[in-house]
Amino acid sequence: MNIDFPLHVGTDGRTATTGTDDHIRDMIEQLIFTSPGERVNRPDFGSGLLDLIFAPNSPEVAAALQFTMQAAVQQWLGDLIEVEGLEVVSDEATIRIAISYVILRTGEQRTTAIDRAGPA
Repeated sequence: MNIDFPLHVGTDGRTATTGTDDHIRDMIEQLIFTSPGERVNRPDFGSGLLDLIFAPNSPEVAAALQFTMQAAVQQWLGDLIEVEGLEVVSDEATIRIAISYVILRTGEQRTTAIDRAGPA
């Protein structure tokens, strides 16, 4: 079992745990929403998404995020998953991130979608 994210207490009064599939999704979300330089001893960890939170939303910003997130996922999670597709779509005040991947340990295919609204 793995520690669940965000950290919280489970129904048994202990630190909540989760299965491998959910833990990998949690790690993807942490990577996406961590800014490089934010983690001690891992200054390169993160995707840079939050650095662009107040930038005007445009297809160019979405393309830049797609490129940086693809590199970040490959660097930090490449030993756990193989990315089959990563798409960042800019739609008005919302950025949609869809990532399709294969869990290397089991060979199972998963898709995770994350939507975040920003300033209009």
